[in-house]
Amino acid sequence: MLWLWILGILAVLILLLCRTRVGVRAEFGVGALTLDVKMGLFHIRILPVKEKKGKTAKAAKKAAKTAEETAKKPKTPLPKPSLADIRDAVRTLAPPLKRALGRTRRGIRIHPMQLSVTVGGREDPAAAAELYGYLHAGVWTGMPVLEQMLVVPAPYIHIGIDFDTPDTIAEGELGVSARIGTLLAAALGVGIPALRWFLRYQKKHKQQTPTQAPEHAAA
Repeated sequence: MLWLWILGILAVLILLLCRTRVGVRAEFGVGALTLDVKMGLFHIRILPVKEKKGKTAKAAKKAAKTAEETAKKPKTPLPKPSLADIRDAVRTLAPPLKRALGRTRRGIRIHPMQLSVTVGGREDPAAAAELYGYLHAGVWTGMPVLEQMLVVPAPYIHIGIDFDTPDTIAEGELGVSARIGTLLAAALGVGIPALRWFLRYQKKHKQQTPTQAPEHAAA
């Protein structure tokens, strides 16, 4: 009988955990990012990171040594995705994401959604205009579907283009919240297709990267 009580308690705890609402709220702009995480009644500020007071010299020396060792290690940064990569990701992930969100029965809430993106086109006006068109098409195509599957009370999205600015600027405020059970259900539906796309994307760019061995040999 004891194990039945244990299983019952575990089942209740799992049910309570799955019904616990978690959320992330971000505010971002030029050179600034604030990120907060909320889980139930708990609220945690993730970014910007607060510096600990009274940090000892020994701890500071250890942190500096660790940073130096990390800097010495060779890094292979992930290549920046191109428009073709973004289109491939949308084609691959949109169907499983739509099915997963459909099963959640609007259990995910996006509030607030205040976004403003200005595409910089001074260096390459043609590419900037193309990106501007894709962003507009994505918003007009994706938002109606998103509002059918998620709760989005008051969305605001502005997309502009500035041919006098070299960089694309994004700023706004975005909050997403859902129950843990809802997130697990969505992750199970999208996780495997997303992993397959990422491995394909990584393999593609590794093949495109020229090897440096012949250059060193010639030198």
